[in-house]
Amino acid sequence: MVNSQSGKRIQIIPATKNAGTENALKRSDGILRAAAYCRVSTDKEEQLNSYEAQKAYYTQRIAENPNWELAGIFADEGLSGTSLKKRKEFNRMIAACKRGRIDLILTKSVSRFARNTVDCLETVRMLKANGIGVIFEKENINTLTQSSEFMITLFSGFAQAESESLSKNVAWGKQKSMEAGNVVFQFTRLLGYRRGADDKPEIVPEEAETVRRIYRRYLEGASTHIIKAELEQDNVPTALGIQRWDAGVIKSILKNEKYCGDALLQKTYVTDCISKKVKKNNGERPMYYIQDNHPAIVPREIYRRVQEEMARRSGKRRVAQKYVKTEQSKYSGKYALTELLVCGECGTQYRRVTWSRGGKKRIVWRCISRLEYGTQFCHNSPTIQEEKLHSAIVTALNKYAANQEELCGSAYDLIKLAQGDEVEDKAVSILSLKHKLENINRKQAKLLDIVLEDMENEALVAELKKVKEEKQQLQEWIKTLENEGVYNANKQSRMKEVKEWLDEQEVGFREYDNVITRKMIERIEVVDSETIRVKFRDVEVVIEQTLV
Repeated sequence: MVNSQSGKRIQIIPATKNAGTENALKRSDGILRAAAYCRVSTDKEEQLNSYEAQKAYYTQRIAENPNWELAGIFADEGLSGTSLKKRKEFNRMIAACKRGRIDLILTKSVSRFARNTVDCLETVRMLKANGIGVIFEKENINTLTQSSEFMITLFSGFAQAESESLSKNVAWGKQKSMEAGNVVFQFTRLLGYRRGADDKPEIVPEEAETVRRIYRRYLEGASTHIIKAELEQDNVPTALGIQRWDAGVIKSILKNEKYCGDALLQKTYVTDCISKKVKKNNGERPMYYIQDNHPAIVPREIYRRVQEEMARRSGKRRVAQKYVKTEQSKYSGKYALTELLVCGECGTQYRRVTWSRGGKKRIVWRCISRLEYGTQFCHNSPTIQEEKLHSAIVTALNKYAANQEELCGSAYDLIKLAQGDEVEDKAVSILSLKHKLENINRKQAKLLDIVLEDMENEALVAELKKVKEEKQQLQEWIKTLENEGVYNANKQSRMKEVKEWLDEQEVGFREYDNVITRKMIERIEVVDSETIRVKFRDVEVVIEQTLV
């Protein structure tokens, strides 16, 4: 052929190969190395039978084609097709393709290959760039043809939409199950419980004692790291049977409401079926709290006190930061006085300091403000010898124990009200407020419908605003009453425990103890070099003690 305009002679060389069901041949003998990919969505028996049938079918089909040679059957069982990350066999097949060991892939349908449109297209494009075709039998698509990408996009979009629909149905079913109070237990990772004969949680006595020990030591003042060291020293096994603990695991045990017999559902949620990203539920989804769902290992009062103590410790900050003056200190599990001993002049905590003079060591406590900044903020805070301080605390504890009834007055009477009229009245009050809140919600819904039909009616808009404000006030009131009830219950529990413990003591306190100090004392104020003022927990009792 001659181009009349340029005078050039153009010769057309016709194609000798057809990119149809076979790709650009990679072997001189014209035999394609064909592999098959199978997948079933669940591990149920009927699906596994289908899985075996698929393997047998593709093995036979490849063997019957004289132009194909079996390069492997790759199959994933009981896995979702929306993500490639956990599909081990699929990823092994793609790796073999990249190494040049596969020329052609056969699969039942686009939905078996991938239900994620993006992953499907990216994989097909990568294989196509390497001259590797994929044949989708159900849709009759060969990816090496020109129109294949449009068809794959269409069918993989349908497959993804089907996955999203199924995911929503599953999520709806789980939601209804949670609303019905059905609790799922992960027994293998939950220390203290096992699956009973009726599939319900059953307490394991030895493991339950470990849980109680963790709660008890935490309330005694031990940090999670100290508890970890103690458990490992005593060779106590974890839920997985190993004798190596982690502070994070101990913290999760302390925060787990299941140990008091309750269950909080939907703490986390999956954002979508494609990314499968799990997020902490911070109010984006409803939660369901089921009380008395199963046998408790620790009393609910102890669990609440632990939550209160965890919040108290996490609210503290480190003091020793230059040019930053604060009255709070970081919690110390080693020395109780680190957070209890405060300066009477500036209110800052004291710190334990080791003095070395003439080869002799002496332990003293000093005001952090005075120690870090000199007399800039605190002028006259005294240095206290640890021995004198401990002796004075023991003396104050003995005075309290010997005269607790006289010193506390009617404080212990509050304990008797724990199950009395006051608590019952408060419960009735909360219940009536919640009923009122329900009525307001109904009224708000009706008003909203009317306002949407008549947006120009200022009187209706003003009334709707008033109802919203009333609803907010009620919600805040209910929350305040509930928090107050929990606080009073925790306080009464501590007071009762201390009273019973003191009644059991046959003799007075003989030596200083960090655990006893934390249990009994709320604050120790250094008045001067000779006097401290001891404030006891949960009761309005203060004892002024001389340092000797």
